Amino acid sequence: MRAFIASLTGTSLEWYDFAVYSAASALVFGKLFFPSEDPLTGALLAFSTYAVGYVSRPLGGFVFGRLGDVIGRKKVLVATLVLIGAATFLIGLIPTQATIGPAAPVLLVLLRFAQGVGVGGEWGGAVLLTSEYGDTRSRGFWASAAQIGPPAGNLMANGVLAALGALLTEQQFFSWGWRIAFLLSGVLVLFGLWIRVRLEETPVFKAMEAGGDRPQAPIKEVFTTQPRALIAAVLCRVAPDVLYAMFTVFALTYATQKLGMARSSALTAVLIGSALQIVLIPLAGALSDRWNRRRMYLCGTVAAGVWPFVFFLMTDGGSWALLVLGVVGALVIHSLLYGPQAAFVAEQFTPRLRYTGSSLAYTLAGVIGGAVAPLLFTALLGTFGTWLPLALYLVCTAVLTVVGVLLGRDADHDEDERYVEETAHRARDHAATAARDD
Repeated sequence: MRAFIASLTGTSLEWYDFAVYSAASALVFGKLFFPSEDPLTGALLAFSTYAVGYVSRPLGGFVFGRLGDVIGRKKVLVATLVLIGAATFLIGLIPTQATIGPAAPVLLVLLRFAQGVGVGGEWGGAVLLTSEYGDTRSRGFWASAAQIGPPAGNLMANGVLAALGALLTEQQFFSWGWRIAFLLSGVLVLFGLWIRVRLEETPVFKAMEAGGDRPQAPIKEVFTTQPRALIAAVLCRVAPDVLYAMFTVFALTYATQKLGMARSSALTAVLIGSALQIVLIPLAGALSDRWNRRRMYLCGTVAAGVWPFVFFLMTDGGSWALLVLGVVGALVIHSLLYGPQAAFVAEQFTPRLRYTGSSLAYTLAGVIGGAVAPLLFTALLGTFGTWLPLALYLVCTAVLTVVGVLLGRDADHDEDERYVEETAHRARDHAATAARDD
């Protein structure tokens, strides 16, 4: 349970940093860093920096994923938390384009890049921190701790922005109020570090270390020995990432600029859905331990492909209540996918390559999924003026995810125990041989 709390708090804090940027992209950055006569153009440019945080994730996955299988899960998780927290804090200090000109968006993009690198290395370790400690037959529940991070962070980020929007005038909010949400990151990161530095390494990594079984070139090994696992893990993440981007990021732009709703109303809809996810995600993870994980994932993916058609039709009249219902419905479906996702991805890879494989899958999926989604949504809406292309885009991503789930394998609950025993046995044999040679 201590590992569960450490994974939950750490990823929540890191996703607070990531989510506050995402929300600010939809509400603030277009006006302050990418001013344009057309609001949609400003949003498009702001979302391009949002995408940078996803595009940079593979670098984090390559660097930190490899280190997680070589030097350990704990050390990497401390490093990623510091990197993301520092980048977010500095974003709160950047002068706007009106003050320093083109240097402002350049600095924003660089710090967003650093955020993405940190998040790219965070997820795999946070998943393994709990799943390698807990009962493998309850891996869906234990691994879901890392999955609660995004909605919890999203809830905190949007809650802070909503509170600032309610307490400040619009002029105050755009002048300096939005910065408070970023500067709070410094305090939150210190709390997360206090929890993480007190943890021990997982039993699987201890066995790798004691048995001298740490991989020397884990990235190469994943690509050469487990390509099917990598493809399955990448594709299974695409539709959930796009679904989440549509209903937590793009929905803010759609509600304010297309439906004419107030910024606070749109934020509240996302807050309600995110609050429910904090409960629904671990429930979905636990359900996947009792029902076949792949079958559950397939059902959720089909629902994800259908829901956008329902959402856009019922919100066309500009009803706030229907907007809330639509966002909540989407995030319920996302929970059914996101809850078991961490366990499903981790189970695709062998124990000694699990951090590297999971991190690569997570980050590569982000590039083809969540990175370009808000950008494409905004571009499609601006080009066609209707929601139908957006819904069809999500259908295409759902097809990719179905392929990924079908390629994947079911859980092997005894795999970790066998690995620990076999590694310990090899270590004893090696020690005995060395003793005889001496």
